[in-house]
Amino acid sequence: MTYVIGQACVDVMHKSCVLECPVDCIYEGARALYINPEECVDCGACKLACDAGAIYYETDLPDDEQHHLADNAAFFSETLPGSDAPLGSPGGAAKLGPVGVDTPFVAALPPRGE
Repeated sequence: MTYVIGQACVDVMHKSCVLECPVDCIYEGARALYINPEECVDCGACKLACDAGAIYYETDLPDDEQHHLADNAAFFSETLPGSDAPLGSPGGAAKLGPVGVDTPFVAALPPRGE
């Protein structure tokens, strides 16, 4: 089980959750943040710190946010645009830095406010 970042983070990324994550498992794409399901320890600190209300425990995802469960995992398990291989479990977002791209699902979403 893991926590999942949903739609409310796209084009917002307050990053308050990143500061609270004790295992540094919240990675930055171009338009959204993603929680690595292999590195997450299910502590819930990110959910409590999220200013946008965008983080859910996977079993608490609303029906209209369900697609984000697979999408968050895909950020790490599938090869992202411009990459040669999947990210996998890099062992910490701070060490890796911003990835600069998103999953095709997030990249295809209309910009917030449009």
